[in-house]
Amino acid sequence: MGNTVGSLSEEQHSIVIGTLLGDGAMRCKANALLEVNHSVHQRTYVDWKYRHLADFVSTAPRQRQSNGSRFAYRFVTRSLPEFTPYYRLFYPDRQKVAPVVELTPLALAVWFMDDGSRSRRAVYLNTQQFDVTCQELLLYLLEDQWGIQGTLNRDKCYHRIRLSVIGTTRFVELIAPHVLPDFRYKLP
Repeated sequence: MGNTVGSLSEEQHSIVIGTLLGDGAMRCKANALLEVNHSVHQRTYVDWKYRHLADFVSTAPRQRQSNGSRFAYRFVTRSLPEFTPYYRLFYPDRQKVAPVVELTPLALAVWFMDDGSRSRRAVYLNTQQFDVTCQELLLYLLEDQWGIQGTLNRDKCYHRIRLSVIGTTRFVELIAPHVLPDFRYKLP
């Protein structure tokens, strides 16, 4: 797909890739849209994503009630041809997969802010939404593109990515300039 798609900048492209590796979701009829949906406690993060993607959004982020007493804060882009290639890449059979993508430092940071956590000196990427084959591909991409090694770690009945201590050091060096202050607590 290259570094830009349609009229998305490289920065917007990286944010979309990181979001789709994380908590982002897409739908598509004629053209695709991107949904950004996080806890209301992550309002500043949603607002940050919104500021970067505002050219593609009609309605500013809003709070809404989700499951039970939980509240979410979200926005949805317009259905646009700029997002359709991402949908085809991440949803080839209408089910989300992890495809071969360029993992820029910004994309890695967004992925981490969406789905990352720490444990002592290591980083976990909570990739339980993907099957083992997709997770192995993501491990390959991390090592191939950045020399970051990791393994699959069993989390109850699912797997997630655990970066090695050395891999964590390299990962943090790459993403730290892009991690928002609200998420610095996640860094080892």
